[in-house]
Amino acid sequence: MFNIFKKKSQTLPESIETPAPAVTTTFTSAAEVAATPEAQVKQSFTERLKQGLAKTRSQLGAQLNSLFGGGKIDAETYEELETILLTSDIGVAATQKLLDNLKKRVKQENLEDTSALKNALKAELLAVLSPLQAPLQTNNHAPFVIMLTGVNGAGKTTTIGKLAKLFQSQGKSVLIAAGDTFRAAAREQLQVWGERNNVHVIASEGGDPAAVIFDAVNSAIAKKIDIVIADTAGRLPTQMHLMDEIKKVQRVINKAYPGAPHEILLVIDANTGQNAVSQVKAFDDALGVTGLVLSKLDGTAKGGVIAAIAHETEARSRPIPIRYIGIGEAIDDLRPFSAQEFTDALFD
Repeated sequence: MFNIFKKKSQTLPESIETPAPAVTTTFTSAAEVAATPEAQVKQSFTERLKQGLAKTRSQLGAQLNSLFGGGKIDAETYEELETILLTSDIGVAATQKLLDNLKKRVKQENLEDTSALKNALKAELLAVLSPLQAPLQTNNHAPFVIMLTGVNGAGKTTTIGKLAKLFQSQGKSVLIAAGDTFRAAAREQLQVWGERNNVHVIASEGGDPAAVIFDAVNSAIAKKIDIVIADTAGRLPTQMHLMDEIKKVQRVINKAYPGAPHEILLVIDANTGQNAVSQVKAFDDALGVTGLVLSKLDGTAKGGVIAAIAHETEARSRPIPIRYIGIGEAIDDLRPFSAQEFTDALFD
């Protein structure tokens, strides 16, 4: 059962627009979490990653296996490889970079047969993805405040539940701020996640999202919570009034706790393919995104978009790391991104 307490919202700094005054602070109590049968044998993450990338592996791997079956490396080989990479949503610029580097490697190593191209391509893809591998460090602030953003339907709410579980497994206390006050289902879903994970959830029926998150940060400071995860309403980068609103949320968090938010996570649905690249650019321009979560990789053949994102962020001279990838619906199917594991899963 939930224990519900109502308290008066704290007054926001005068320099920030005053949000709606009444905020209901809801705490989810320690609910009994159904025990998972111990007899259930869990697959290794590598096996689950391969399964999660099954559609991408089928799209990319099957064609590459055919291309790398043997024969002389020539112009036609590169043309066919270019087509395969583009249809896997790796993107024009990233594909061109991969091909240019691959040609150099073929020349340097005197490769002649297409069967040797597989490992060469794998090495070049790993080189492209490696700058995106940077695990999130949450020990340098207490509380460590994470703000999630993204377009509608990207998977923010589900990602928050999985993040809460992940942080708890590391022995950290977590508080969730249900800052998506426009969608009642989002608030209710977070409360369910909170109950399952024994996590406090601060929510409000309607009202200003900035006020909800302001209260959450101050509550976390008072209760010495380790991590605050703040949800925000989904929005398109073209909706300027909504982008202005999330900038306001960012300012309010900083007023409540100078230096916060310490991480701005952009959640991207892998199914969007090349649109993911434009989302990264737009949200980074507006907020200064510090990390990415690539969700729903298990439901798409467009997993190659990671390479396109890597090329885009490199071109911006500030690689934005992929903190986590989602490869399934289970609560532990969100894992830190590993360039090596991802590349191995695609090719092996």
